[in-house]
Amino acid sequence: MEKLKRLFEGRPIWMNALMLFCGYMTFIYMPFDLFWKPVAEDEEVWLGFMLEGWWAKATGPIHWAIYGAGFYGFLKMKPWMWPWAGVYCAQVAIAMLVWPINEGRGSTVTALIAFAIFLLPTVALLMSYERFGWKVERADQSMQAQDQVDEEQAG
Repeated sequence: MEKLKRLFEGRPIWMNALMLFCGYMTFIYMPFDLFWKPVAEDEEVWLGFMLEGWWAKATGPIHWAIYGAGFYGFLKMKPWMWPWAGVYCAQVAIAMLVWPINEGRGSTVTALIAFAIFLLPTVALLMSYERFGWKVERADQSMQAQDQVDEEQAG
């Protein structure tokens, strides 16, 4: 139980949920999608445009790699996850806006609601740079440090 508890330490609940989702997609759904689902039933959505059949089957490994990288990146809190997890999540938000309208599967209102919902983790991921090991020095601190160096060199 302690080992399981350590697995989820250091991340907020929402980030652990994204990690678990990526794990599910990597180890359960995508293998099923690629190896068992018939080509005639296969669908992949990219930026709101649905690919079907062999085009979907051909792009499935890209989704699989993205989810695998996401699972590993969240698990180890790799610095390269920022900003790429947020960028991918933004792609999903765009897809949730375009796909229902493009495919006639919903109204503009429902598409906007889905877009807004998926913008929440997008913004949260993009604001989480420090969790992934990135340090951003404030501009005024940097300028003060440079002024101090200039003074020391001049004096």
